[in-house]
Amino acid sequence: MTRFKLVALGGTFDMVHRGHLELLKGAFSISSKVIIGLTSDEFARKKGKTPEHNYSQRLKSLEDTIKENFPNSLYEISKLENDFGPAVLEKEVEALVVSDETAHKGEELNRLRVQKNSPPVEVIVIPLTLAKDGTRISTTRIKKFEIDSDGNIL
Repeated sequence: MTRFKLVALGGTFDMVHRGHLELLKGAFSISSKVIIGLTSDEFARKKGKTPEHNYSQRLKSLEDTIKENFPNSLYEISKLENDFGPAVLEKEVEALVVSDETAHKGEELNRLRVQKNSPPVEVIVIPLTLAKDGTRISTTRIKKFEIDSDGNIL
């Protein structure tokens, strides 16, 4: 039996890598259902990111990844136009799944939820996945051909 009925997580998921898989695995392992906020193209640009793939491509890639790696899992993907999306609005969301890098977002989310008369969420931190060189796996490093999606040095 899972610990939560509904958790949320978010990301750009431009090039799905092992770090993303660990984040998703963490979420699916503790919850019956996962809401995944997928950053819109506009919001990604506002955050200083330049995705190689547009929203539709990233959505398809994320769906394919979930079907392949987490079959029979219940999930919903919603377009993120801001930092939190449905995690702020859905009173049923019980936890926010984040990486070490984004753990601070949990406090911010809980402040917003209190303003909306929603109960606070538990913040579940999934450790960053490291490449073979001991530094984190990231889409930026993959784009620069430093590592592959599994963290192997190129």
